[in-house]
Amino acid sequence: MESEEYYRKKERAALLVSLIMASISLVSLLVAFSYYCYIRNKVSKRSNLQQRLDNDDISGLSNSTLEVACEKGLQVFTFKQLNSATSGFSKSNVIGQGAFGSVYRGVLNDGRKVAIKLMDHAGKHGEEEFKMEVELLSRLRSPYLLGLVGHCSDSNHKLLVYEFMANGGLQEHLYPARGSNAFPSKLDWETRLKIALDAAKGLEYLHEHVSPPVIHRDFKSSNILLDKNFHAKVSDFGLAKLGPEKAGGHVSTRVLGTQGYVAPEYALTGHLTTKSDVYSYGVVLLELLTGRVPVDLKRPQGEGVLVSWALPKLTDRERVVQIMDPALEGQYSMKEAIQVAAIAAMCVQPEADYRPLMADVVQSLVPLVKLQRSTSKVGGCSSFHAPKSPTATNNVIKCSDTLLTES
Repeated sequence: MESEEYYRKKERAALLVSLIMASISLVSLLVAFSYYCYIRNKVSKRSNLQQRLDNDDISGLSNSTLEVACEKGLQVFTFKQLNSATSGFSKSNVIGQGAFGSVYRGVLNDGRKVAIKLMDHAGKHGEEEFKMEVELLSRLRSPYLLGLVGHCSDSNHKLLVYEFMANGGLQEHLYPARGSNAFPSKLDWETRLKIALDAAKGLEYLHEHVSPPVIHRDFKSSNILLDKNFHAKVSDFGLAKLGPEKAGGHVSTRVLGTQGYVAPEYALTGHLTTKSDVYSYGVVLLELLTGRVPVDLKRPQGEGVLVSWALPKLTDRERVVQIMDPALEGQYSMKEAIQVAAIAAMCVQPEADYRPLMADVVQSLVPLVKLQRSTSKVGGCSSFHAPKSPTATNNVIKCSDTLLTES
């Protein structure tokens, strides 16, 4: 009996110890869980606070963009100064109309002629365009890009002040408005070649000499401005986008641009690359060759879209003659026209990989312009190399006395 009683007491003691240990473990778990929740809550609050501070910093950086631009040599104008420079923004001084405002001719107090863009109250998009132009043009320096003189952000007015380009936009010369005598002279072949080269150098600078590259995204004939000597400069960077640093990469963005100039892959996928600008450049080159607008639905069936109509004819000598601008009145070198047509054909290829780099375009145009400057009308023969693509191992357009063919 005493033995049984001893074992029962021993079992009770063991059970009591087990219950105590279990209770201690449970309390420990509860304490640990409570501490975890406390720490997590504290970290979360700190993270939220840091995020708010970061957002404030970002906002501050956005608002300080203009201050940084000022430090980089841009002038800050008052609205009163620019109002005076344009005679109260007189309609007689309007020289252009952009997506987000009108452009006025102006004269500053020091006598300098300038072009002043008065931004419309276009909400967020207008604000983004204003900041993008100031930010980009304050750090980009090239004789082939339109120079930004200064800006004004005063009393809810936002204005951009550019160098004045006496001969306006390329579009105005290619398609002069009826009854307008603003630019009565026609563009001869030599001038068209120089404009093509200058514009190509502008894009080459953006793509090859800036890191990360800048994609213009709205390259077109109305955004190529001409000075008094018909030197061309690329303008209007409101829709510009920083490209990928990785070669062959893309940035995804909503599709913006002008009908007829937008690359097909960008229109379909929203994937933007420097080759999207190359396509747009090819369309402008076709405008210089043909004197036709990119989209004209009033033309006969099959001729309404410039690229679709011209592309099959661009590498055939006999058919190139058929697409040339009648305003040139035959005053051009056939060899040069064929080579420019071949460059345009490569630039507007439907597959982006088939298109050349702007550096290649520049190298192909330089000999033609040099020949023009030496007053020679004999077209030189230079090879134009397009980048290799998955399905075309060697896509080169060759120049010969009689024919341009793809091999």
